[in-house]
Amino acid sequence: MGYAHCAHDVGSTKGMKRERLRSCLSWRGGPARHDCAFVVDNDALPGFRGLAVVRIHLLFSFKHGNGIVYPCALVSWFVWSKDTPCEDTGMWIVEPHMDDQGLLVKSVVHLDCMLRAAHLIGVSGPHFIPRTLTYTDSLDAFNAFYVNKYADHHAHEIAF
Repeated sequence: MGYAHCAHDVGSTKGMKRERLRSCLSWRGGPARHDCAFVVDNDALPGFRGLAVVRIHLLFSFKHGNGIVYPCALVSWFVWSKDTPCEDTGMWIVEPHMDDQGLLVKSVVHLDCMLRAAHLIGVSGPHFIPRTLTYTDSLDAFNAFYVNKYADHHAHEIAF
């Protein structure tokens, strides 16, 4: 389990808070859990234009040099479907970033680059979602996802 430090309520005296980001093979004796998160890509750009979305596959840390611990995550990346949010929902749409071989693009990032957890909703288009689909399989079942800016007020403030 890793922690990301994210801004608390605007105007609050509490400053930063810790948010749990999880990636584990079995969550509470059930199926695997691999959270998604916002990563700061370009802090000079406003809102979602300066962020990226990742899925966390592995949390780890290592020591280097003078015993400095580097908390990191192995992540796969999502890319924007368009340059603007969806006209109907007001939410951005992302797709898994694939290489030329059709494999997920993965890399290692420092946990300090993660802003907070991200909530993705599968884009089903005109098709019905099968009743047998479970929440644990949703990130593997869809080709595109809405970045849910309505999940909470923090997401609404950053995913515009």
